Amino acid sequence: MTLFRHPEDRLPVALILAVFACDLAVFGLSTAWWPPVLWMIALTIPKGWICSWNHHHQHLSVFRPAWANRLLELVFGFQTGVTSQTWFLHHVVGHHINYLDQSKDESAWARADGSVMGEHEYSLLTTATAYPRAWTVGAKYPKARATFVRMGIAQALLLAALVVWKPWNAVWVFALPMVVSLYLTAWATYFHHAGLSTDDHNEASYNILHRGYNRMTGNLGYHTAHHSRQGLHWSKLPELHRKLAFKIPATCYREPGIPFVWFGTEEKVVLSEAEIAALAGGADDDPGRGAAA
Repeated sequence: MTLFRHPEDRLPVALILAVFACDLAVFGLSTAWWPPVLWMIALTIPKGWICSWNHHHQHLSVFRPAWANRLLELVFGFQTGVTSQTWFLHHVVGHHINYLDQSKDESAWARADGSVMGEHEYSLLTTATAYPRAWTVGAKYPKARATFVRMGIAQALLLAALVVWKPWNAVWVFALPMVVSLYLTAWATYFHHAGLSTDDHNEASYNILHRGYNRMTGNLGYHTAHHSRQGLHWSKLPELHRKLAFKIPATCYREPGIPFVWFGTEEKVVLSEAEIAALAGGADDDPGRGAAA
């Protein structure tokens, strides 16, 4: 039996495991106070990208055997703050089903009065409620919730053991990055949908065409395509986006954030008719922002 469902996942998983090996090395070998602190700062953005790969894994698991997926999820848990089945419950069978209805959306960007939350207000709320909302959604999916609980306990016990062993190193290499990564995940999702009040799936997401951003996040920028077929493997999203290009409003595009763009990060982009036509023809593989460049 082939271990990977899709061969395209081999390189990302190898890189993610390499980062985790470095985490363990910094944790285990650091005797001064500063290496763990410096490591956390240096890896903040890369671990933000790893959050995207955890997201993809929750939609379509990387491995065929369940045991391999659980082990990978322990690694993801330490790197992203999102443990096994959390995003499946909160995001896959929560947000993706309800995102057009802000009264039900597990990642709602609208306040009760219908006004749009600020990005940090949304991020703090989504971070604080991620696990309670996952638990609530899990009432409809008892098997997934049971795994969520078991793996959550295992993750907590492993983290506690690391803290007891080397408190300072464990806090800076694992505990704090878990919280920061969860917050950054929530912050990134704000720019996917905030302010788009519609019943049309083609008009409900912002897209990012930047080549570097999509390489690091596994094509997360093709967000309309992702919501159109959430079970589609990340490697196939650009092709689906091409097919949907003429259905997606020209106003449903954004710039990426740091480090891909340092000025005007997350700015809205309006594509011309010619750019959309070029995008539909495959020009989204151009360097930089793609067809909008």
